[in-house]
Amino acid sequence: MIDIYGYTSFTKMEPIKKGWSGDKKYYIEDSDGNRLLLRVADIAEYDRKEKEFEIMKSIAALEVPMSQPVHFGTCDNGKSVYLLLTWCNGKDADEVLPYLTETEQYVLGLKSGEILKKMHTIPAPGKQEDWAVRFNQKTNYKIKKYRECGLRFDGDDKIIDYIDKNRVLLENRPQCYQHGDYHVGNMIVDENELSIIDFNRYDFGDPWEEFNRIVWSAEVSPHFATGQLNGYFGGQPPLEFFKLLAFYISSNMLSSIYWAIPFGQSDIDTMMKQSQDVLRWFDNMNNSVPTWYLKDF
Repeated sequence: MIDIYGYTSFTKMEPIKKGWSGDKKYYIEDSDGNRLLLRVADIAEYDRKEKEFEIMKSIAALEVPMSQPVHFGTCDNGKSVYLLLTWCNGKDADEVLPYLTETEQYVLGLKSGEILKKMHTIPAPGKQEDWAVRFNQKTNYKIKKYRECGLRFDGDDKIIDYIDKNRVLLENRPQCYQHGDYHVGNMIVDENELSIIDFNRYDFGDPWEEFNRIVWSAEVSPHFATGQLNGYFGGQPPLEFFKLLAFYISSNMLSSIYWAIPFGQSDIDTMMKQSQDVLRWFDNMNNSVPTWYLKDF
């Protein structure tokens, strides 16, 4: 890795095992006292990683609190591509939130919603495929893969029925940049300030689809999840949003079951439990406003 920018100034370099990304990640300290994050991927990822780095620069220009892009290039004699980023001080939000007051959790949620709204001002490329066509195809694939995977969760018929009856909601949806994995596991809290990390799953699509990961935040803190929605919308979200939220969470729920299989029984159990949480939150898909949304808080 000697061909990485600034390598000769590195005084500490530790691998990071946490997370689901295929990138190799390292915590770094240099001789100037800077703390950095190094992400390394196969050279086959060059084009996507270059785009990721450029988009991160655009997001940073919006004054989003985040892991800031420092340098992009190739290493390992051209066999790998890397992103060098600033390190976000603090602890993972999912670890911090349970120790905060309900109001503090809500306020951090508000901030996360306001940050996401900023990120969604970055437009999608001009020649994006129509969203309804694209996401219907994706949803059909997920239903097919779920039915073929050999696992079932109680109430899956209610999930699939809700999807089929609400496909019309996908029509005429706008598209923009998406973080792709926006939840408390990819947020850092330091002295009640919030920073965003892990931009490697970025995509372009309906801004409201971004909330399909809010299930992870709601499980940790309904107050945070409520704050995130209110912060994003500047108040209570419209009913149309909740109907689409239920749609996107339902679609994601199906794919999470077969996604978990290669990772073993523990992850399968986690997703199976989440399927029952989703059905409970949406009253077996009879109410599109989830029970964790605290409208009177």
